[in-house]
Amino acid sequence: MSKQIRNIAIIAHVDHGKTTMVDQLLRQSGTFADHEKVVDTVMDNNAIERERGITILAKNCAVSWEGTHINIVDTPGHADFGGEVERALSMVDGVVLLIDAQEGPMPQTRFVTKKALALGLKPIVVVNKVDKPGANCDKVVNAAFDLFDKLGATDEQLDFPVVYASGINGWTSLEEGAPGEQWGPDMSALFNTVLKHVPPNSGNPDAPLQLQISALDFSTFVGRIGVGRISQGKIKPGMDVLVMEGPDGKSTKGRINQVLTFQGLDRMQTPEAGPGDIVLINGIEDIGIGVTVTDPANPAPLPMLKVDEPTLTMNFCVNASPLAGREGKYVTSRQLWDRLQKELQHNVALRVKETDEEGVFDVAGRGELHLTILLENMRREGYELAVSKPRVVFRDINGERHEPIELVTADIEETHQGGVMQALGERKGELVTVVVALAVGFTQTRWYK
Repeated sequence: MSKQIRNIAIIAHVDHGKTTMVDQLLRQSGTFADHEKVVDTVMDNNAIERERGITILAKNCAVSWEGTHINIVDTPGHADFGGEVERALSMVDGVVLLIDAQEGPMPQTRFVTKKALALGLKPIVVVNKVDKPGANCDKVVNAAFDLFDKLGATDEQLDFPVVYASGINGWTSLEEGAPGEQWGPDMSALFNTVLKHVPPNSGNPDAPLQLQISALDFSTFVGRIGVGRISQGKIKPGMDVLVMEGPDGKSTKGRINQVLTFQGLDRMQTPEAGPGDIVLINGIEDIGIGVTVTDPANPAPLPMLKVDEPTLTMNFCVNASPLAGREGKYVTSRQLWDRLQKELQHNVALRVKETDEEGVFDVAGRGELHLTILLENMRREGYELAVSKPRVVFRDINGERHEPIELVTADIEETHQGGVMQALGERKGELVTVVVALAVGFTQTRWYK
């Protein structure tokens, strides 16, 4: 069990180049054969992800660099998929934060970074797209430092390494170069920074097994598959284990059928895995997200994973219009309920409950995009349903009514500033800052909504 392992997550705002960066890491680590044809953004293998150009589901892959096995988790950049981010971060020991060299830290950079810093993960800042016109690397690095400071980063987290990169062209550098030139030969600067600054797992291989399930998959051959990182101990096929829902939750016994690890984009069976390994296990039918797979003789359960609560709710109901039954093949309330229960097994940020009305279910999620993706997936699977207008989720905390707020940044031309401010003011927006960029000719206005 002397294999060197590093576990990292790549986080960023939407469209700052996470998935493209992972493409280059896979290519330059020798994951693909020379003759192998590889599509762009290979990690976005979901049809909706390719159509929209965004990452929705956190996904794992692995590369080898100088004898070290590096597990990489590609995370969503949108705050609506916060449940995916929080699960992914529970599997890693360090994060690579990508920031666009022109745009700088954006609102959802703040969201994912806050989660990483709260877990004590030390960031590696990658200033991406440095070859874009208008790139300002120094300003972006200073803005990242200010952001970390506002989010309560420790002194160690504020002392972060910086890597300059052009993900689409496949090169990185530790030093700034001249505009219009290639600053580095390949991705080695980023690989070496990961090996230097991301700590290896310190778990004891001789301790009782402790494996927390962070994601689920399914195979028609072996059934439900649990994905997670081993904190301590060893796991092997045929091993008897205890599945526990936290220290005070219920527990069930099971037996491991197969143990697989990631090699590139593939999954390879292994005879044994130890601390630091991100593994896939099957054979336990009722395994769920957040449970701990541990030793029956010496159980060592971890606390269940916590995710942010929903902010929007909608009613999903049976289509009762005159055109009902013309578009989908699953139209009954029972089929709709079963599909929503299936979604709950892996979509940890979702909440579903029945209402007093027959065939109407209350579905709450992290935002409009979160619920929209669920609806689109159900539609493509053949489900026909009607939905209500989204409603904000209010909560009573210590006798006071609370509602969720979001940080909104609007980049607008000065001529439209009055109209935008009026529209946000009517929606109870609170003006925080106004930044006027005269050279560019637009005004950046920040609101809490």
